[in-house]
Amino acid sequence: MKKLSMSELNRVSVEEFKVQEKNPICIVLDNVRSLHNVGSAFRTSDAFRISKVYLCGITGTPPNREINKTALGATESVAWEYVAETSAIVTQLKADGWIICAIEQVEESISLLDFVPEKGKKYGLVFGNEVDGVDLEAIKASDKVIEIPQFGTKHSLNVSVSLGIVVWDMLAKWNAQ
Repeated sequence: MKKLSMSELNRVSVEEFKVQEKNPICIVLDNVRSLHNVGSAFRTSDAFRISKVYLCGITGTPPNREINKTALGATESVAWEYVAETSAIVTQLKADGWIICAIEQVEESISLLDFVPEKGKKYGLVFGNEVDGVDLEAIKASDKVIEIPQFGTKHSLNVSVSLGIVVWDMLAKWNAQ
C-alpha cells in the first residue's frame, strides 16, 4: 500500500470547482473569533462542495494570512459573503427556501443521531462563537437546533470540528437514502 501523490488524487482546478454543482448546504459563521477556525471552515467547505459560506459579525474575512494558513487556498474556490448581522442572513436564507439549523446545545434540541436531512432540500447550518455559541436571535429564527452528542467531560467541541462532523453526517445520510 502506498500513499497517493497529489497528481493521483485527481483534484479539480479552482475554475472547475466553481462551476461544479454544489451540495445544497451553506455555512453561516456567527461571530467566530479564531481566524484558524474560519480557514478550517473554508477548507471543509471546499472538501464537501458547500454552496456558500457566510461570515457574520466579528468573523474575519479573506484575504487574511491567518485564514489562509488553514484554508490552504479554499478561500479562492468557495463562494463567500460577509454579512454584518447573523439574524439578517438567517432571515434571508429562510425567505429563499433554506431550512436553517443552528448547531447548539439548547432545551429541546435534536440530537445529530436523530436528525434526518431531507434529500432535495437546502440547509443553512449556523455555527457560533467559540465562547458564547450561536446568537440567541439566530437560534430563535432557526427551523431546527441540532446538538452533537458528546460523552466526555467537556461540554463543547471546536467550531471547525463541529462543522466537519455535521456536514459529513448530513452527506452520509443523504447518500444512504
